[in-house]
Amino acid sequence: MESFPGLGSGAHRPVTLGSRHMVSAGHHAAAQAGLAILEAGGNAVDAGVAAGIALGVLQSDLVNVAGVAPIMIRMADSGEVTTISGLGCFPKQASSAWFRENEGGEIPPGLKRTVVPAAPDAWIAALSRYGTMRFSDVAAAAIRYAAEGFPTHALLADYVSANAEAYARWDANKAIYLPNGRPPKVGELFVQTDLARTLTYMVDQEKSAGGSREDGLRAARDAFYKGDIARTIARYHAENDGWMTEADLADFSVAFEKPVSGRFNGMSVYTCDVWCQGPVLIQMLNLLKGIDLRALGHNSPAYIHLLTEAMKLGFADREAYYGDPRFVDVPMDALLSDEYADLRRGLIDPNKAWPEMPPAGDPRNLRAVLGNSGSAAPVRDGEPPLSPDTSYVCAVDRWGNVFSATPSDTSSDAPVIPGLGICPSSRGSQAFTQEGHASKLVGGKRPRLTPNPALAVFDSGALMPFGTPGGDVQSQAMLQVLLNVGVFGMDTQSAIDAPRFATYSFPDSFAPHPYYPGRLTLEGRIERKTQDALAALGHDVVSWPDWTWKAGGVCAIVADPTTGLKAGGADRRRPSGVAGL
Repeated sequence: MESFPGLGSGAHRPVTLGSRHMVSAGHHAAAQAGLAILEAGGNAVDAGVAAGIALGVLQSDLVNVAGVAPIMIRMADSGEVTTISGLGCFPKQASSAWFRENEGGEIPPGLKRTVVPAAPDAWIAALSRYGTMRFSDVAAAAIRYAAEGFPTHALLADYVSANAEAYARWDANKAIYLPNGRPPKVGELFVQTDLARTLTYMVDQEKSAGGSREDGLRAARDAFYKGDIARTIARYHAENDGWMTEADLADFSVAFEKPVSGRFNGMSVYTCDVWCQGPVLIQMLNLLKGIDLRALGHNSPAYIHLLTEAMKLGFADREAYYGDPRFVDVPMDALLSDEYADLRRGLIDPNKAWPEMPPAGDPRNLRAVLGNSGSAAPVRDGEPPLSPDTSYVCAVDRWGNVFSATPSDTSSDAPVIPGLGICPSSRGSQAFTQEGHASKLVGGKRPRLTPNPALAVFDSGALMPFGTPGGDVQSQAMLQVLLNVGVFGMDTQSAIDAPRFATYSFPDSFAPHPYYPGRLTLEGRIERKTQDALAALGHDVVSWPDWTWKAGGVCAIVADPTTGLKAGGADRRRPSGVAGL
């Protein structure tokens, strides 16, 4: 067992061990909902979908039932990894020209940043192909949490309080999130009656369809994309100068895709495709190949400097090339090649930080640099914008099947549809309006998404699904946790608990895409002399509080299919939890 990653001791919160099945999720009650499905005989996909839908209720400030839900699945019988593109596209009539002409190129809060909701289709598609249960089974916990309410947790209370003015812009949002004219307090029951009714309508349509499980799932899906829910969404858009139509909803479907993958230090790492930021994790790992990271020392100045510079290089390429591959020719194979990484690695100076975002490379021609360094994005001082939205869920069942998903979307930057209790995906905030940008807003195109579930498969056979909320911090936190397990041998929980850091030296993925050249933030538990040494290398160092949610909320499970042992971890920086037996 010494070679089994994720097992050990020394975590602030003890690592959770199980021999049967396990769920780790961004809210502990979602993890419990997933475990109940596993105990009832469901597989990891059934459990992950149940927990994912529950997150849209328990964390509806940060995750929307009508939001995004990129998914990754590995079935034990084939060992094949599949992804589901749980990201919607802009309505067909949307255009970046409209924002340039009417909003000065900004994408402000409101209906026009709405893209087609993808999460309902993604959850049901996963159930249909890989699950065993009906929609009514996996939605039961979410409906109960919405109808009966649940105790308001601290992150929900803090987020709604900090965004009270934003919620008050729309009557439907205000009614849900500012009950009695104020934000809910910790411990108060938080009820979402309309959301419960919407999910129940989908269940009722499934039951009335009769026939096979597949027939029922199709009916539940059609209830959202072709039935009363779709008509209500489209009517609200038509009456309030929105772009979404019934045709936009009816014509939409997610896709089953091959993952992007890479190799590092005795493991294969899988992410979703370049419509999200997932592949940047593999680019960062490629830049670290061949370097003795253990010799540098965990979270030493040299280690933090190296990872920060590698992350900057990865984000420079993300900014230049990543976008919806149906609209953009992304040189993915070249970006992930060892030859290209070798060239880019040479740009890392161990004695000096890049003072801004480095220049993007030229992977097509195998050149280290293309163009000038820096960015045309607006430079900002002060605190980077907060990225609390998004959550995460992973599950591993008794048969060795693996589920990994990163659902998201807030309810404070676009209107809740009256009577439905849902806020259709406002993920259009991650598009760009300038000509020539890889993620330029186009009707029918998907914005570049930050949520990105991942999976590591170790050569020993161990499996590690992992992910986190946190916007642009996501890939950075995921990189650090993966290295903590795969290089430094930490158990799953200790790897998550370890102090983290993040760079903001690139344009933020959220509009208005502010840019903080050289900015490096570190949790306060990283000692002062380390922070001073990094400042001496040229980093613009800012200290975070200890255990801050700004550093992400990683959840992960490390599972050994041979023995059945599972070691789960959940981030105490947020209200996450692990449930397993």
